Amino acid sequence: MVTTTAYYTDSRYRTNPGEGFDGVVRVSYGGYYGTGALLFSGHAILTATHLFASRSGSASVMFETSSGTQTSSVAKILQHPGYDAGSNNDLAIVWLAGSAPQAATRYDIYRSNDEIGQPFTLVGYGQTGTGNTGATSTGTSSPIRLKATNAFDADTATLKSGLSSGMTWSPLAGTQLVADFDNGTTAHDALGRLLYRNGLGQGLDEGLIAPGDSGGPAFLNGDIAGVASYTTSLSTSSVAPDIDTSLNSSFGEIAAWQRVSAYQQWIDQSLRANYPNAPTKPDEVKREVSEGNGGTSYAYFLLQFTGVRSDPNQVLSVDYATRDGTAFGGNDYLSVTSTLKLYPNENQAVIPVEIIGDAIPEHNEFFYLDVFNPVGGSFGEGVVKLTAVRTILNDDGFFG
Repeated sequence: MVTTTAYYTDSRYRTNPGEGFDGVVRVSYGGYYGTGALLFSGHAILTATHLFASRSGSASVMFETSSGTQTSSVAKILQHPGYDAGSNNDLAIVWLAGSAPQAATRYDIYRSNDEIGQPFTLVGYGQTGTGNTGATSTGTSSPIRLKATNAFDADTATLKSGLSSGMTWSPLAGTQLVADFDNGTTAHDALGRLLYRNGLGQGLDEGLIAPGDSGGPAFLNGDIAGVASYTTSLSTSSVAPDIDTSLNSSFGEIAAWQRVSAYQQWIDQSLRANYPNAPTKPDEVKREVSEGNGGTSYAYFLLQFTGVRSDPNQVLSVDYATRDGTAFGGNDYLSVTSTLKLYPNENQAVIPVEIIGDAIPEHNEFFYLDVFNPVGGSFGEGVVKLTAVRTILNDDGFFG
């Protein structure tokens, strides 16, 4: 994956199955490779659009989970319409032709704007190497999913403001985050020397993205806060923090991630527009759903906000969580706890819950979805929670 402070075989960089990184995938397209992360919907991957732009070919996604390795085909690729050669809006959503493996971790997106200064975990399938040597493996090496740590130092537009013509591209303000690759010395603290954002790194845990990590996630508190976009080596006439003269993900170089919190509306609404057979009005809602014989399928809940909205031009958010009835999370359906946002001119949205299919005869079972904590409005006087129920129908024969 990333270049790391120590050699990649150090156990601190491993992402063993079952440790929370099984939703980080390798994305292949037209002979090129990158990384992505499985979104909370269970059927879509968040990655970088530059993996697909101006290229042709077929796409596939490789999962490595506690259940083994599985390659999934791709139904469609949604590229952000604002993507440009300056790496602005470098996001894409890859829709799987079927459901992801049940064992693959589903990730929510980071929705706060307090990322700068926070340490994060970066994960990917890119080339390996050390900070002293840069990336030394090749694109034909066996892919290894590794992790490392870094910290977001600044908005990339702030770096542009500080360097002016020293940067040849113009990042959109508020949409990219940068971090440098520190080795504990001030000489190679790139953003400390270039932008006075001093920091000597995360010790042996420190790492940086390398070729093949494009589209990979940067996790804050388990949520996707950044999507790996590019690396750069920057200097001025008096400051040259890169440890060598090559752009190779070595100490003193800088990487940029697309800031997911700035794109949550595009991500949310892109998912909602592409959920298969999702209801758009109450009489289309199915309160009973078939279990299926394998994989996962969707049970939909349709939230229509008819309460009091503080300002229709502002975002309204609600929290939601599944709750067991006779159906149990992890066995009959995949439990979810998240936040749904209704954007300006949006008064309804679906919430999908994945139903786990199997071939075991059993009784019909049910579970609940609770919606609570409205911010930017209220459900109505005295109403603090909304609850709906879904029944999972047995379709595997008689259960006596």
